[in-house]
Amino acid sequence: MVLDCGSMHKRLEFGWFLPTAGDTTAYGVASAQVAPSLELFDRIVSAAETAGFEYMLVPVQTSCWEAFVSSAMMVARSKSIKMLVAARPSYVNPVLLAKMISTFDQLSGGRICINLIAGQSEAENEAEGIKWGKEERYEIMDEEVQILKKLWTTRGPVHFEGKYHQLKGAQIRPYPLRQPFPKFYLGGGSKQAWEISAKHSDVHLFWGDTYERIRANMAEIRAMAARHGRDKEIGFGMRLQVVCRPTEKEAWDFANNLVAKASDNQKAFVKTHFATSEANRRVRELAAMGKTIEKNLWTGITEVRPGAGIAVVGDPEQCAETLQNFIDIGCHSFCLSGYLHDEEAERFGKWVMPILRERNRERMMAA
Repeated sequence: MVLDCGSMHKRLEFGWFLPTAGDTTAYGVASAQVAPSLELFDRIVSAAETAGFEYMLVPVQTSCWEAFVSSAMMVARSKSIKMLVAARPSYVNPVLLAKMISTFDQLSGGRICINLIAGQSEAENEAEGIKWGKEERYEIMDEEVQILKKLWTTRGPVHFEGKYHQLKGAQIRPYPLRQPFPKFYLGGGSKQAWEISAKHSDVHLFWGDTYERIRANMAEIRAMAARHGRDKEIGFGMRLQVVCRPTEKEAWDFANNLVAKASDNQKAFVKTHFATSEANRRVRELAAMGKTIEKNLWTGITEVRPGAGIAVVGDPEQCAETLQNFIDIGCHSFCLSGYLHDEEAERFGKWVMPILRERNRERMMAA
């Protein structure tokens, strides 16, 4: 395993996922579905916080409940966990977005991070009135992040003249609590997304892939970041599913049952509705390689849901070892999820987190 010494100094952090479209123990089985609700969100956030997770990823898609409102509710009903909330280009005026985020940051005591998302589905963007194509959305994202950072760090009127946005003396109150501003995450798979990460992100989140591919991608993005003087600032993480059980057989049994009853229509929807996303294209490429791409790294969930469907499957030691392999090549941030999300967070906190903490004592956040 080739170590990435450039990331060895970064503190390890772990995030969990808030399934605002609902939860399940078996795709395609009606009786296994758990509808989204405040009660469900409370259970998951409480379990994640108790397990030692540092933040919650709050998703955005048509089927999801609105992310900023959900995040504000959950940060008020929890103690310490942060919310990783999406900023999507052209959805919200950037001056208003800057004010929303800084207000959230102040009222929550610094418990918000920003997830930069250009959108996985062209059909969904079109349905929601977003007229810009993918390349233009990334250009807009670049402008909007520049505006956010400028508004948060300038004590006085802000002027901006861009291709998509023009400001003449904009100001906001309050300024962010965290200085200079909250952390940015980005998880795109295209070179254009990488360039935005290189320029703006604190963490570039990869979806599951082979160790060699992730190592090579990190080197390429860091080289891009060097052109902006940010090669020491950029960090890297993994967005993964987790199926951890007391034995490896139990883990694989659950994993296979999770997707066994999914309909052909659901699988076809995942393939076609998100076809233009580079990250989703890579996921389909990995799935075509086989059910596992590395020991205990499974592609099965990618058939039934878009996005980050690569899963770590195994007993606690195997799950910890798989994540340790990513740590050893230079990843310091892990955004995880599992089924059911409250129960899997609890298992991970009890079984896997202690192993990782023991192996990475100086870099692990205290639970």
